Amino acid sequence: MEQTSKLAKALLKNTDNPKLAWQLFKRILSSPTTINTTTSSTSHHFHFLRSIPIIARILIHAKMHSEIDTLHELLIVSQPVETCHPCLVSLVRVLARLGLVDKAISQFKSLRTRFSENPPSVFLYNLLLESCLNEKRVDFVTWLYRDMIVAGINPETYTFNILMSALCDSGRLEEAREVFDRMSDKGCRPNEFSLGIVVRGYCRAGFANQGLKLLNEMRGCDILPNRVVYNTLISSFCREGRTDEAEKLVEKMRGEGLAPDVVTFNSRISALCSAGKILEASRIFRDMQIDEEQLGLPRPNIVTYNLMLEGFCKNGMLEEAKTLFESMQKVGDFINLESYNIWLLGLVRNGKILEARLVLKEMVDKGFKPSAYSYNIVMDGLCKNGMLSDARMVMGLMKSSGIPPDTVTYSTLLHGYCSKGKISEANNILHEMMSSGCLPNNYTCNILLHSLWKEGRTSEAEELLQKMNERSYGLDTVTCNIVIDGLCNSGNLDKAIEIVDGMWTHGSAALGNLGNSYIALVDDSNNGKKCTPDSVTYSTIISGLCKAGRLDEAKKKFTEMVRKNLLPDSVIYDTFIHTFCKQGKLSSAFRVLKDMEIKGCNKSLQTYNSLILGLGSKNQIFEIYGLMNEMRERGVSPNVCTYNNIINCLCEGGRVKDATALLDEMLQKGISPNISSFRILIKAFCKECDFVLAKEIFEIALSVCGHKEALYSLMFNEFLAGNKVFEAKDLFQAALDRNFNLGNFLYKDLIDRLCMDKKLEDASGILQEMIDIGYGFDPASFMPVIDGLGKRGNKHEADELAERMMEMAAEGRVENKVYRTQIIKGKPNKYGRSDWQTILHRDDGSGIALKALKRVQKGWGQGSISSLQPHKNDFLDYWEGGG
Repeated sequence: MEQTSKLAKALLKNTDNPKLAWQLFKRILSSPTTINTTTSSTSHHFHFLRSIPIIARILIHAKMHSEIDTLHELLIVSQPVETCHPCLVSLVRVLARLGLVDKAISQFKSLRTRFSENPPSVFLYNLLLESCLNEKRVDFVTWLYRDMIVAGINPETYTFNILMSALCDSGRLEEAREVFDRMSDKGCRPNEFSLGIVVRGYCRAGFANQGLKLLNEMRGCDILPNRVVYNTLISSFCREGRTDEAEKLVEKMRGEGLAPDVVTFNSRISALCSAGKILEASRIFRDMQIDEEQLGLPRPNIVTYNLMLEGFCKNGMLEEAKTLFESMQKVGDFINLESYNIWLLGLVRNGKILEARLVLKEMVDKGFKPSAYSYNIVMDGLCKNGMLSDARMVMGLMKSSGIPPDTVTYSTLLHGYCSKGKISEANNILHEMMSSGCLPNNYTCNILLHSLWKEGRTSEAEELLQKMNERSYGLDTVTCNIVIDGLCNSGNLDKAIEIVDGMWTHGSAALGNLGNSYIALVDDSNNGKKCTPDSVTYSTIISGLCKAGRLDEAKKKFTEMVRKNLLPDSVIYDTFIHTFCKQGKLSSAFRVLKDMEIKGCNKSLQTYNSLILGLGSKNQIFEIYGLMNEMRERGVSPNVCTYNNIINCLCEGGRVKDATALLDEMLQKGISPNISSFRILIKAFCKECDFVLAKEIFEIALSVCGHKEALYSLMFNEFLAGNKVFEAKDLFQAALDRNFNLGNFLYKDLIDRLCMDKKLEDASGILQEMIDIGYGFDPASFMPVIDGLGKRGNKHEADELAERMMEMAAEGRVENKVYRTQIIKGKPNKYGRSDWQTILHRDDGSGIALKALKRVQKGWGQGSISSLQPHKNDFLDYWEGGG
């Protein structure tokens, strides 16, 4: 007895040394004194029973699971019946309380078998039921309830409440309601908690109306709902956007003497913020802050503040969010890590990356240790803005703060490199990730796979697929869709269709149709068969077929997906509408539109843009304006593409001034026109020879889009085409000052025109400036100037230019130059000569230039002029000869 009394104390002293505690327990348990203790020793039983939960907890915390099984066997072998039964019950209780449900149920079943005539108490059944519910082991709940009935134990209301919770959590609402209705038959009266459980089950499943109906029915049974029941219903109605019904419940709650608490108001604020009704939410929040018990409103808590902060951020109200966040910082009690993360996410989503980085630093300075999520938010913003080196620095800061990067961190960085086409760097990130012990997931691999297909690196993509399969990554529908998209974009439509067909039978194993050994490696299990095509799969295939002009096959695929019970979405309908509109088949487009609306798919911005494009090709401007009015009524905001289509239609119809008015409308609405918008208008005004207005549009374009080469080259070429030589010259001078690429400038035409107008000094000045800046350009540009100088008798200047032309031709380096889009650099023309050589030998007076070149040639001591070919630089030779 003395040993058993000291056992509990010894075990408690050795809690931190579980192996020693276990040895002590076994020694005491197997000692002759303990074994020979008579069954009448009540004190011994008490002390020994007290030691069971202690040793059980020690073993569980040390994860010595095999020893727990041994403990069960030792108790059965070493203890008499009077001691064994309560000891085993005590062990089951500890296992249940600490979440080891499987062991608890296993040992409980052993207990029931060994002591069938001594049924457990209702308390033990309730404890096991509750533990199973907490660990989401609903399968055990039904067995326990049935065993309870067999054992003749009468369930309590609490028992039924646990059973109903389990049924609701497993989606068996009808059975839960049946249990609720039959509780009275079993001698148990439902209470407010019973009502709350069933109402919560209805609300979680999206049947809030059923929950409300039950609540009203229970009033007649004298079961009054508590505040939690009301809050559950109010929260559910709020999530569904049914704020009016939620408000009615709040009033009903007050009518029954239940004052709405902060949870009630948080539900309302959350719903209003989600619905975009920030001002209403803000008004409630303000009332909660300033109420001095006049209206009986609860004071806001930290959840309230975070909800409002998130609402402001999501709706782009950064100034309001900033003011609120600063007030939260001043109070101190109303700010936590979640608050900082909400603010970080709000800044990043609204493009305030620098401010987000400063907030991250501020967190550290103020003692709020950022989580991995905090760092990941900032890294995501940096990567999306192409600031990859900065994202790397943040990851370094993360590591130095003692927070290891997780899968999301590496995947974010990898996605950033892939979006920039930097596959090698992305691959390095993947290797770094794996070497740090952070395993990539499907999302990580799919990012890299998509990038490889996008870059056309098919063999590497297939190799990655094999590695994913070898390492047991479950290749999912997203993986298959990436491959199918890659095949469609690379022109392998038939192969993509073959894979889609195979997915219905073989799942991801259909990727073996790529022609590699992948199919032999695929585990053709249930996981593979679950990988079936979805609406994205068919959307990709249908889009590819439409782009390839295979419209009939696209229609067949549409019929197939409907037959497979896949509902087409607006993206698929928009693909057909756009294709028909592009082909000018407006009646077909509108038939698709009608079917789309019948199926419940709303018109998207893409739908309207396609229809406007089609109507514009038929010059049906009034119908276009009708669609614009419809867009306003439905709250669909036009974008730059919408306006460009209408502007183009107006310009082609000769209504350029109306088109200009649309440009003003865009600017007033905050929609930034792009270069295409201005190109359409500039060309239209130049076509009407209104170069003054064209120049005005050009100036506006520069202020909106910046000084872009595309704008300068467009205006320059239009000036030349309109015989505005001096304007073209001034604009070309401005382009040279900005060091633009001259590939799209028809500068040879300018030099020709200046020479024809006897403006040799201007033409020569342009050439000289191009040389001084360092441009390499088509040697043919020299010819008109050399010819003109020769005719004037300026042999020295002509020879200097001829010499520079020969040097440039010998270098064969033409930088920032493509004379016309038809002319390919360094490629001989049909007579076997380069462009400048053709001009040299033509019979139009260029003989003067030929003489100048011969004089220069003699000075160089070189062979014939025809031998001055640019040096050929073969890329294949470079690749094969490189070290």
